[in-house]
Amino acid sequence: MIALADHSSLAAGSSPPSDAVRRGRLRRRAAVLPGFGASAAITSLVVLALIVFPLTVLVLRAASLGPAGFLAAAWTPRARAAYAVSLGASLIAAVISSLLGLVVAWVLARVRFPGRRLIDALVDVPLALPTAVAGLVYSSLYVKKGWLGQWLVPLGINGAYSYLGIVLVLVFVSLPFAIRVVQPVIESLDRDTEEAARILGASRLQTFLRVVLPGILPAVVTGFALSLARALGEYGSVVFISGNMPFKTEIAPVLIVARLEEFAYAEATTVAVLLLAMSLTLLVVVNTLQQRLARNAQ
Repeated sequence: MIALADHSSLAAGSSPPSDAVRRGRLRRRAAVLPGFGASAAITSLVVLALIVFPLTVLVLRAASLGPAGFLAAAWTPRARAAYAVSLGASLIAAVISSLLGLVVAWVLARVRFPGRRLIDALVDVPLALPTAVAGLVYSSLYVKKGWLGQWLVPLGINGAYSYLGIVLVLVFVSLPFAIRVVQPVIESLDRDTEEAARILGASRLQTFLRVVLPGILPAVVTGFALSLARALGEYGSVVFISGNMPFKTEIAPVLIVARLEEFAYAEATTVAVLLLAMSLTLLVVVNTLQQRLARNAQ
């Protein structure tokens, strides 16, 4: 009867639906997420308002100075010292966070012990409360009064208001990224391959270096990149413990705020643009390395 109805409708002069109409019907039927178009539009507007527009204004403001003005404002002796402190402390903190994060992620993924869930929950505390973590580090390292300072200061190790304090705070703030990226990869590893390596006579160190490490190395590199990006842009917790001494413990984000407070908008803009360029360059290099390691692992 359906076939007769279709033939009768065609005989009556009605034309079959075109290909465009059919594709439109298929698209409407294939929509899995209701309201995806509206949510995508809202997300795009938020990204434009909070990221694209401010960055565009920042770059245009710096470009208006010209090459000579940009170089004069962004490459002062104080700015160079701030770049060195930011990059150096961030790289050291990212390396320490990657190594320490690998150890912590391995313990959380492979070892069952009392209090494991509590420690697993505490890993994310520095992400939510970075200033509180900086306060704990500061109070422990404070000269002759902290838990560690009373022992370290007589040995000539000053943690508060020093380069060491900056590195320690950046390690605590960036450590969760290194842990959370590596931990699920370790949990998904095939233990049969490790057992096969041990049966064939490989030691635990050889098994880790030749079987386990190639599989988790891309994740470790990703954790390093995230830790580096987090440390390079950190401001609040570092201000709490560094002392903000120019040419010694002043980082680039602190210098930007200092220039804004001095109404030196040109220098603040150029320092921000140069710091952004450094961050993007480092992330591109690390991302390229991570992709190559992932291809080699496959």
